[in-house]
Amino acid sequence: MKNKLQQKIDSKTKPLGALGILEKLALQIGTIQESLSPTLRNPVLIVFAGDHGIAKDGVSAYPQEVTYQMVLNFLNDGAAINVFSKQHNFDLRIVDAGVNFDFDTDDLLIDNKVSYGTKSFLSNKAMNSDQLQMHR
Repeated sequence: MKNKLQQKIDSKTKPLGALGILEKLALQIGTIQESLSPTLRNPVLIVFAGDHGIAKDGVSAYPQEVTYQMVLNFLNDGAAINVFSKQHNFDLRIVDAGVNFDFDTDDLLIDNKVSYGTKSFLSNKAMNSDQLQMHR
């Protein structure tokens, strides 16, 4: 089965391996499902959002304020990821893993905030040990 599935993937009109990890993932899913035409049932696309302290040192193209604005855009169905999710019939969930903002409760939002952003690793550790271990 695995060899037949790999042949099916390789015979698509593309250079061998051109889709990188997606080809490996298709092979893995097909092997698990024992199918030459694997399908995803109830897929969920998860976006993790957090602020990085290094952004305050001027190395980012955008200030931290953009992070929470983008999350709000995701929650209000206004971003490219929302279109992608709908086109492919994926449920969408957003994880607040450390955005420097307090969001209202929303069914699409998973509150898993470690902190209100990290510290800049130029002058500190980005997170302390407790924060690192908090959500493992």
